Order: sequence, then C-alpha cells, then structure tokens
Amino acid sequence: MTKQQVTSKQAEVKDNFTDITVQQPLPLAFVRGEVVVEQPEDLYIPPEALEVFLDAFEGPLDFLLYLIKKQKFDIIDLPIQEITLQYMEYVELMKDLKLELAAEYLVMAAILAEIKSRLLLPVHAHPSDEFDDPRAELIKRLQEYEKYKHSAQELDLLPRESRDFYLANVDVAEGCSPTIILPNVALQDLAIAMQQVLKRASAFSHHHIEKEALSTRERMSAILAYLNGTDGFVPFEALFTVEEGKQGVVVTFLAVLELIKESYIDIVQTAPFTQINVKARHFQA
Repeated sequence: MTKQQVTSKQAEVKDNFTDITVQQPLPLAFVRGEVVVEQPEDLYIPPEALEVFLDAFEGPLDFLLYLIKKQKFDIIDLPIQEITLQYMEYVELMKDLKLELAAEYLVMAAILAEIKSRLLLPVHAHPSDEFDDPRAELIKRLQEYEKYKHSAQELDLLPRESRDFYLANVDVAEGCSPTIILPNVALQDLAIAMQQVLKRASAFSHHHIEKEALSTRERMSAILAYLNGTDGFVPFEALFTVEEGKQGVVVTFLAVLELIKESYIDIVQTAPFTQINVKARHFQA
C-alpha cells in the first residue's frame, strides 16, 4: 500500500468517526408518522388554542385562605392591606394571561377594597358607640370555609367504591344452589353476647345477705334438658335468666363454655354480627 493510499484511508476513517460523534437533531414532533426536525416558518397558533387550568384554588375564599396560611397570618387579626395587595397581584396576573375571570373573584376584590376603605375611616371614641369591625363577616366566612374544606378532605380519604375498591359479582349457573358457609363463632363473639345479657341483668340486680349456691354442673344439666326439649336452634340469650342477676348469668355462661368444650352443644351464626343460636348435639348410637 502506497503512502497516498494510507493517507486516503485515514481521512475516510476520520470522516466516519466525525459523523458518529456529531449529535443528531432531536425531533420536534411526529406528524402522520413523519419526523419534524425544524419548526415551520408559517406555523401559527391562535391564542384561543392555549388554555391554562388553575385548579389549585376553588374560589376566592380558597385563595384567601391559601394566602393567609402562606404568609402565616392570624385569621382572627386579618391584615387587610397585605392580603388585598397579594390578591390584586393574582387578579392582575390572570388579566395578563388573558384568562376569563370569574365574577366571584371580582366581587371578592370589591369586598376587600370596601373593608380597607372602612378601616381607613376615623373612629370616634365614645363610650356609647360600639365599634363594628368590618373584617368580622369576612373572617367568619373564612373560618366556616376552612371547616368545610377540612371535612371534605377527611371525607375524600374514606374508601370509595370504584376508586379504592370494586364490588365482585358472581353469576350462579342455573340448577346450582349456592353453598352457604356459616361463619365460625369465636370466643370473642360469645363474650360480646354475654356482655349484652349482663346489661339486661343489671336491671334486675338484687342483694342478699345469705350466700347463693349455684352449681355449674347443675346448670349444664338444666341447659341440656332445655335444649333437648326444643326443636332446632334457640337464641343464645334464651339460656339466661336475667332475674338471677350477674352471678346467675356468669354461672350460665361458664356452663355453656363447658358444654362447648365437651362437644355437647353446637353454636352457629347465620351471618357476621347476627344473632348467635345454640343447639344440642345428638350423638348416634
């Protein structure tokens, strides 16, 4: 290879390296699948095509509340001058952006101007005159709006259907009956049911000097005899005699627990938080 050929080869490699290192222009847009790199000279966007959404404020009261919290002002001692100046700056900004001002924003600007002018009027100090603060009505409206806004935010945090959870629907085929699975009755459910019975028994509480002798075994036999003489299930509360007072209720509850432990009775519940039913278990010979 001659010296001239080597020089030509080096120049070709250098040109290829330069083409690789130069950054390609980024596309401005894709129009119908074609890449647009340069901005068209005859491009015209009418002002009406651009819309600016200011969804941070939901009205003049919301904006005033924002200014008060931002500047850490005391809502009870509202500085009208500073609030009015900042509010008017916001209104002028909306005018510069050629946004359509809502009538309520202009009304609030007029109210602030009226309050400011009333504060500039001289006050005649006289014992019989009562000074009416022109800011009182606006402060009251701001306090009420703050309460409603806080309540709305708390309501929005609650779970909402189709946003935080969805309901599941299952279609049962024709000729098939759904199997109802009864919930298991826990000891906590029995304790809650006993608490309700105790509330009823407290109305029949009485005091005796002599000691009442109540046997758990005798109460177990009485409950079994009662259940065997009935058909089907009986309510859990029917096993108690509230006239016996708290002591009798406690003995009956302990007897029920022993019967459950020894598998002499069954306790079921058709649905959560519904009535608890009791039935004697019949053993096959």
